Amino acid sequence: MSRPPVIKNAVKRGLAPFRGDQAAQLVPQGSLAGPMPWVIAIMVALTVIATAAGLALSNLAEGARAELSGGATVQVVEADPVERARQAAAVEEVLANFPEVASIRLIPEDELSQLLEPWLGTGMDSEAVPVPALIDVRLREGVNPDKLRRMRAALIEAAPDARIDAQSTWLQPVFSAIASLQYLSMALVVLLAVTSAAAVFLAARSALGVSRETIEIVHLLGGTDTQIARVFQRSVGFDATMGGAVGLALGLGAVLFLGQRFAALDSGMVTGGGLGWLDWLAVAAVPLITVALAMVTARVTVVAALRKML
Repeated sequence: MSRPPVIKNAVKRGLAPFRGDQAAQLVPQGSLAGPMPWVIAIMVALTVIATAAGLALSNLAEGARAELSGGATVQVVEADPVERARQAAAVEEVLANFPEVASIRLIPEDELSQLLEPWLGTGMDSEAVPVPALIDVRLREGVNPDKLRRMRAALIEAAPDARIDAQSTWLQPVFSAIASLQYLSMALVVLLAVTSAAAVFLAARSALGVSRETIEIVHLLGGTDTQIARVFQRSVGFDATMGGAVGLALGLGAVLFLGQRFAALDSGMVTGGGLGWLDWLAVAAVPLITVALAMVTARVTVVAALRKML
């Protein structure tokens, strides 16, 4: 077997102390290359997308809850338009006496028609399809069951066909779906981290197998496990840094593209799912965490394998 120059020099010196710069020549920087940087790039890109999606969903849910926490909606379900208008006016008069009510707004029929147009089409006949009167109520503080119960009791006599509900109640199924998607994004981040660590583990084990005979000679010359592990750790860190940079660029490109597509929907609820500067910092930290995880995995893998060689 042809010995590396560093071993030949050490033999000539009579087993002189082995230095870290000599051990670095055992495993060239390209020995762990190949698919490793690209695997890490793909993992980082997917992790960036999953992280951004989870943070956007969290912001969307928090914004919607904050906006709807102090809102309630009154529906006057009455087919007769004259009686419906009378009860709607009575509702406004009754609710105006509650000190916790900040504002009351009767939704105009034109606005209701625009809201129902996607489902009922244009030119809807209000007499053929009676639309309930809607009153938007904003409270100074959050809505709770006790407040709703007192308001319902006050509306029974003045407007028997009126129904009052917290706006957040309507979107509770949406909030549940958003929470499920958040858990899914978190699970994806964890799964991708485990997959990245597994890829580094396999690459380090493969590189150790290729350099096994050389490493055994280095051990005989006085090289320590720490010195050898540092070589593999440095090589993996280099590959992970390249892959992390490429993955971050790909992931950010996908996130910005998707953000523009959702912004084009011009929906108030979707707009609330934008990322803040802290969110962007968290996204930018993904490749840094990946590099640290890869280097730690490589070091642990190599040290554990070297101990078995002795």
